[in-house]
Amino acid sequence: MTAPTSRDAARPGLVPHGWLLDRISLYVKRPAESIDPGVPLAEYGLDSVCALGLCGDLEEEFGLAVEPTLLWDHPTLERLTARLVELPDALRGRP
Repeated sequence: MTAPTSRDAARPGLVPHGWLLDRISLYVKRPAESIDPGVPLAEYGLDSVCALGLCGDLEEEFGLAVEPTLLWDHPTLERLTARLVELPDALRGRP
């Protein structure tokens, strides 16, 4: 199980940007501060195996049932964060 970061506080049901950045940095084996939010994550080495792992992390930690193509449809940290904010409540396990 992953632990949310204290880097930023989240509203209930939302994925904190800091948590997402920390998870991506683990998968690509780079310091979080070296990841530019506007650069495609594939350029840092995020591959399909990592993308599937991150989708599983999102479901486990936040109850988000996301498509495995999420990171290819939203290839930067900036776009991924924006998309996760837009997800309907139904995907967050809330009525």
